[in-house]
Order: sequence, then C-alpha cells, then structure tokens
Amino acid sequence: MPDGGVSPVPREARPYQGLRAGLVTRLVAAVIDGSCVALVLVAGYLGLCGLLLLLDPRGFSFPSPHLLLSLTAAFAVSVVYLTIGWWLAGRSYGCLVMGLRVLNPWGGRLRLVGAFLRALFCTVFPVGLLWVAVSRENRSVQDVVLRTSVVYDWQPRGTSGTENHAHAD
Repeated sequence: MPDGGVSPVPREARPYQGLRAGLVTRLVAAVIDGSCVALVLVAGYLGLCGLLLLLDPRGFSFPSPHLLLSLTAAFAVSVVYLTIGWWLAGRSYGCLVMGLRVLNPWGGRLRLVGAFLRALFCTVFPVGLLWVAVSRENRSVQDVVLRTSVVYDWQPRGTSGTENHAHAD
C-alpha cells in the first residue's frame, strides 16, 4: 500500500491481484487495443487526405486504400504499439483499462526484444489467445512459447504484488 494506507486496488479486485488473467478480460483488452490501432490508422489516412488537399485543392479526391498497403500498415502499427506499451509500461492501453500487466518469466517487465517478439507473435497469430480457455494456467499460445504471463495488476507503477504469483512454469 502507498504511504497513506489507501490501496489503489479496488476492494473487489484484491483477491485477484497477481493472478493470471482469464480469456474474457484478455479479449476485452485485445478489442480495446485493436480499436486504438484502428484509430491510429484512420488518423493516418485522414492526415494523408489533408496533405493531398493542401498540395492540390482543385484536383483533390479521397485516395482509395490499397488492401496490401492497409494490411501492412495495420500490422506495423499493431506491432509497434504493443511493443512500446509492453516494453515501457508492461501494459498496453487495453491492459491498463482492464487492470492487466504482461510479465516476463521472472515476474518483471519485458525487455525490448521480448516485447517485440510477443507483439509480433500476437499480431501474426491472434487466435493463440483462445488457448487461454483450455489452459489450466490461463496462458495463451504466445505465453507458453515465450514464457510470459498476463496477470491482474491494478498497481499504478511497477509490478509490486505480482512477483509471487506470476512466475511462468
């Protein structure tokens, strides 16, 4: 608890603090993260439209997005977004909203390479998240392969309170 004796963890959530997160919570976090990526892509498209309008106002027309370019941009934005979040804060925005944190096998934050590999794996094989539903340890395929864990952690900083519960097997 902080110095004032008041815990930032909601009373109802305290029994779950440090335990591995389940499928529904992780799916909701993934949907929130997907929405963030979509917003970045829409903002990029609108920025491109604004630039084209400034360059040629009379001949302006909305560019038609090419499928391959759009998929490549979505892939790149997703990997960068997840990598930065997991590396710097141990959580993406979706994880923050749902009170989750991604941990390395020793219960700490992922390093840059680990965060990048996990982001790449999650973006290429998102269906691996569904393994949480059949895993006794609430681990996705990505968690099993990379030895990571996703735990409930409402602490505002660090991983205090999670080290004892979240070690990967």
